[in-house]
Amino acid sequence: MTGAQVIVLATPVFLLLIAAEFAVGLARGRNTYRLNDALNSIGLGVMSQVTGVFGKLLRVGLYTLVFEHVALTRLPADALWVWVFALLFYDLCYYWLHRAGHRVAVLWAAHAVHHQSEDYNLSTALRQTSSGFLLGWLFYLPMAVAGVPPLVFATVALIDLLYQYWVHTQQVGRLGWFDRWFCSPSNHRVHHAVNDRYLDRNYGGILIVWDRLFGTFTEEDDAEPCVYGTRSPLRSWNPLWANLQVYRELVLDSWRARSWADKLRVWLKPPGWRPADVAARWPKPAFDIVALQRYDPPLRAGAAAAATTLFLAVLSGTSAFLWHAHLLAPLQQAAAMAALVAALWLVGALTQPRRSGAGRTRLAAL
Repeated sequence: MTGAQVIVLATPVFLLLIAAEFAVGLARGRNTYRLNDALNSIGLGVMSQVTGVFGKLLRVGLYTLVFEHVALTRLPADALWVWVFALLFYDLCYYWLHRAGHRVAVLWAAHAVHHQSEDYNLSTALRQTSSGFLLGWLFYLPMAVAGVPPLVFATVALIDLLYQYWVHTQQVGRLGWFDRWFCSPSNHRVHHAVNDRYLDRNYGGILIVWDRLFGTFTEEDDAEPCVYGTRSPLRSWNPLWANLQVYRELVLDSWRARSWADKLRVWLKPPGWRPADVAARWPKPAFDIVALQRYDPPLRAGAAAAATTLFLAVLSGTSAFLWHAHLLAPLQQAAAMAALVAALWLVGALTQPRRSGAGRTRLAAL
């Protein structure tokens, strides 16, 4: 069974848990869902899986190539200790990829997609980038060199990813000793917050121990509620723009910089860094959490019904595509991917307000 097929089987569970979280939130008077945001987040996850059919070939292919030619040894795939070792090793590599994703601008350009939602719920967990495969594979090559077989690597990668689903919720509070060792809802809420005290903290995937060891852990403080999103808000339901927004900003700053060194630094410095000459000529307002307003345009009932109907059709089509993708020719895969991405763009267009200037500009640009 392929990883994509596992995701197809897990999808009904994801959706049932989203429905359960929504019901619990309503019962508690603490609803954390908006239809347009949830459709956007889940849609970005769908797009990530669809485009990932090609990305995984690169990621696993390069891993296998290094394993075959550079591995110092070859660990037995039938030994339990190898699986435990591989899961811990993967989680450590994920920690450093995740940390770099917040500290290196070109990596943030991919990872920012996961943080763009200004809500925090289980649909946010499904909000994933479609470009992370371009550079993320580099951080897992030490596992190949250490001799972790590709099958073991692919399996523990899936386990690590699936674990992180449940921590994206505001309906689960502190968990005592569990919070000290593992990534938990409380710990991960901190990670998604843009508050100064929480920014760029708690990178762990399964274990929060890595953050405690490497000095990036911060505990959630009830006196300072988490504010979610990014410091350069997306303000759009367009899934294509969600994946391209930060890349576009980096391209513009790099193009406008006078110094060739600055043109390179734009991509390698922490997110938000800008060359002095570019910042002077094209200034951006300073981040102000007090003035921050959540993007919440009105959604007409007709548009909501149409978007939801189309989205359910896309989910069905995506499930069929992912289940049979390994049997399709590359041209067939590309055609299916293009059709599904176009449908997701249309879902976003249906929920986008018609008279939103910023929204029209970004849609037109794409």
